[in-house]
Amino acid sequence: MSQSIASHPDRLLPADPGTRSIARSLLERVQDLPIISPHGHVDAAVIEHNTAFPDPAALLVSPDHYVTRLIHASGVDQDLLRPQTGAKGDPNAVPDARTVWREFCKAWPLFEGTASGYWLRTQFQSVFGLREEPDAGNPDASYDAISARLQEPGFRPRELFKDFNIEVLATTDDPLDSLSSHQAIAADPSFHGRVLPTFRPDQYLNIAHPQWQDNVERLIAAAGDGGTGYGAYITALENRRRYFVDNGAVSADHGVRTPRTLKLSDSEAARLFDTARSGKATAQDREDFEAHMMYQMARMSVEDGLVMTIHPGSFRNHHEPTFNTYGADSGHDIPFAIDYTEAVRPLLQDFGAAKDFHLVLFTMDETVFSRELAPLAGFYPSVFLGAPWWFLDAPDAMLRFRSAVTETAGFSRSSGFIDDTRAFCSIPARHDASRRIEASFLARLVAEHRVTEERAHELIVDIVDGSPRRVFKL
Repeated sequence: MSQSIASHPDRLLPADPGTRSIARSLLERVQDLPIISPHGHVDAAVIEHNTAFPDPAALLVSPDHYVTRLIHASGVDQDLLRPQTGAKGDPNAVPDARTVWREFCKAWPLFEGTASGYWLRTQFQSVFGLREEPDAGNPDASYDAISARLQEPGFRPRELFKDFNIEVLATTDDPLDSLSSHQAIAADPSFHGRVLPTFRPDQYLNIAHPQWQDNVERLIAAAGDGGTGYGAYITALENRRRYFVDNGAVSADHGVRTPRTLKLSDSEAARLFDTARSGKATAQDREDFEAHMMYQMARMSVEDGLVMTIHPGSFRNHHEPTFNTYGADSGHDIPFAIDYTEAVRPLLQDFGAAKDFHLVLFTMDETVFSRELAPLAGFYPSVFLGAPWWFLDAPDAMLRFRSAVTETAGFSRSSGFIDDTRAFCSIPARHDASRRIEASFLARLVAEHRVTEERAHELIVDIVDGSPRRVFKL
């Protein structure tokens, strides 16, 4: 039965029996280590309030763009993948959550061989305890089984946080967020994990963002120094970063179109800032200002200690009709080729060797793994390799990453696994997959007599546990 795939002890391990035996031993060394998740998108309020999860469709289908995009590609209308209540709140409007789940079950065969299929299959068995996988023949039975599980008193975020063996979970937060949920969690003596905020200023730096002007006005009013111009804007960003640090943040994350950086004089930056506020900025002005602000974010990280992570290379909202109807993060963000070497040079000229500055570079363009990222991380003390991200956080892609970067940068220059997920229940499946891939890669090196088995055991512990603690200053 396909169900056995999710529980097979050798899943994702090498096919060769000798190498597999080595990988089993390595995996056993790290299988029970706590989960360190230094970058993700789970809402801290979910942990604070500890409320029951919603229905199966709202939990596992509708918010997961990995899932909805592939079903949509098969010809299913996106309206059928999101529960509706009708324009006037009609509870009988179609589709309801059960109807969405039926569409997912019909589409389940589409996920064979995909990373989403692997994570979901693992969740169905290890988290929800399903005896049979969802399919077109049992949608109501699987819906009812998961729904019953979701209503169990022990199936709440805080209990699962402990059951999943999560030690650190970082969220992604707006610079003007009060961080009240983080404060409440930190002050609760009954909660023993760490839920850390992450400073995410994209919509305050990117002039092209439709709410940029309003965001900037709110930012300056809330955290500026009483001024109204570029200087007050910079001061406000610095003040909010310090507020995040005071509330436990260890990193600032930047979802930019490209990794370009640019060092402008204060007068030129102020001119671009004023031009943008007047609504007269050109496309080049927008690109230059965002690139300059990435340089400024690095400067601030050197000063306040926040780890700087860069997530570039996604053509956001590729299909305008879908964006207009469903908004962002609805499955149609598409990767494109990027250039890192020249793009980050202005930043690295000034901060590449700065004491205690950590810059974690991610990519969805795997052609830069060995050509640019590994050489950068292999020279600059500040640069670390972000784990395979988004379309690349899949078993074969993670193996390609290790093969591409290790010969130049070794193991010590990588960030450790980053799950980057909103899907709380998928976190253990994602980290388990990463640990199995690391065991597989190291086992091959041992089998080829390139690394001793004793050293491989030390390396895998450092990859899984040491690297994320070291790189994210935990």
